[in-house]
Amino acid sequence: MSRIRVLDVTLRDGGCVNDFNFGSDYMEKILAAQEAANIDIIEMGYIDDKDGSEMGRTKYINDQVITKNFLKHKKPGAKYVAMIDYGKFDVKNLAPRNENTIDGIRMAFHKKDRFNMIELAKIIMEKGYEFYIQPMITMRYSDAELLELIETVNTKLSDASGFYIVDSFGEMRPNDMERIMNLVDHNLVSSMPLGFHSHNNLQLSYSNAISMLQFPTTREIMLDSSIMGMGKGAGNLNTELLLEHLNLFYGTEYNVPPLLDVMDKVINQLHDEFYWGYAPEYYLSSANHCTPSYASFFYNKHMLPIDQVGELLGRLAEEKKISFDKAYAEEVYLEYNKSKTVDDANVVADIKSAIAGKKVLLLAPGRSVAGAMDEIKNYVADDSVFTIGLNNDFDLALDYILTTRAEAYNDAVTEGKNVIVPSNISKGGRGNVMVLDYSKWIEVDEQTHDSASVIAMNLLRKCEVKEIMLAGFDGFSVDINENYFDASMRHPYNAEEAQKRNEYYKQFFAKVKAEGVNVEFITPSKYE
Repeated sequence: MSRIRVLDVTLRDGGCVNDFNFGSDYMEKILAAQEAANIDIIEMGYIDDKDGSEMGRTKYINDQVITKNFLKHKKPGAKYVAMIDYGKFDVKNLAPRNENTIDGIRMAFHKKDRFNMIELAKIIMEKGYEFYIQPMITMRYSDAELLELIETVNTKLSDASGFYIVDSFGEMRPNDMERIMNLVDHNLVSSMPLGFHSHNNLQLSYSNAISMLQFPTTREIMLDSSIMGMGKGAGNLNTELLLEHLNLFYGTEYNVPPLLDVMDKVINQLHDEFYWGYAPEYYLSSANHCTPSYASFFYNKHMLPIDQVGELLGRLAEEKKISFDKAYAEEVYLEYNKSKTVDDANVVADIKSAIAGKKVLLLAPGRSVAGAMDEIKNYVADDSVFTIGLNNDFDLALDYILTTRAEAYNDAVTEGKNVIVPSNISKGGRGNVMVLDYSKWIEVDEQTHDSASVIAMNLLRKCEVKEIMLAGFDGFSVDINENYFDASMRHPYNAEEAQKRNEYYKQFFAKVKAEGVNVEFITPSKYE
């Protein structure tokens, strides 16, 4: 029997990208592929008595629903486990283990809970389950703290089924792997298997896994992976790549084709809807030693260049980096941008004077602009219409471009365009640029709304414009090709994100209309 075991986390860690909403059909197809591939340990998902569900999701309300609704026929030789985040489930409510239940529990915990989890582990093991120790963000432990945890495990949990090195933020480099593996292997009770769970922010999951395989130890090794690397942010180690390597160099007999088949029929569809994989913001999250959720949050604002996303991550308090706090992220983002202030009274007066007595046409970069170009050109040629393009000039002689994107701003200034820009993007200083004070023109509720559309509409309201025509305000779609006139602006949105954005703008424009402003959509829009 090989001393190497593969633990596939697709149904659990993969669920972080789609809120665990695989649906029963996809859940069963993924499980069948894992079993057909001869995966050693299959992680069924999370158990969470507050946020769990009974069917259709891989975050379950209790362990019994896994047995009843999902784990109907266990494959001989395979083991089935679930994860519990410390404090998310009362382990006293676990049913005793039997031949039909899951076989083990993996408990993930932050450093502050490392000793509190001991008693919960004992309860779990007393019920007959294998127990796997998952110290999240292992890099956050000093050598002394990690040795203290290992000594406690050796003394009180020596019968546990595994101790993991967990690279939660995908920040571990080869020297980190070598240091921590030596420390753990040398001090952990020799009978306990050693596991490694990674994220691929630095694209080092595969090489770090190879390092662990080559590490000179006689103990059993467990490697976590997921099909097609499915997982939050940059994703995880790819199961199919790991299995191929093990078959080639370690004489294992994993069956890779079933994984390729489920990738084609299931995982690819999920990837199209819920993107995961390498992106600059995930490199930045590793470089700043924080959860990638912050990087995704700031990057998905689409307002700041990538280097300023790095600046925002650098402003995060150390104690906040471990777990994502949306309200805190909004606060950091807003304070960062509001700090860039200007006196824009004269600018607003000049714009109001230029617009006085005219209708205004706002051009947003929706795809519908292409089909209405003849009508739009007529408005551009009409001296009674003041035209403003949002983040794009559409190759038209518009009066102004209002941009909230640094790249679009630089292009417009270089081309000699008339530009309106908020102060978080530029303080001006070159070209014909009018700078607005960022904080005066945005909308803030539970989150910050600082898109070009919001800033432009608020500016026009301040200028007492009574007639506004909108083109290219299409709304958001999950189809990446449907959102923008300019392909370079494309960005994927999942169904929930698209719906939230569409609903917000629908209500926003309704509010403007209620103030007596005549708002007319001259191209089709989800905001009507």
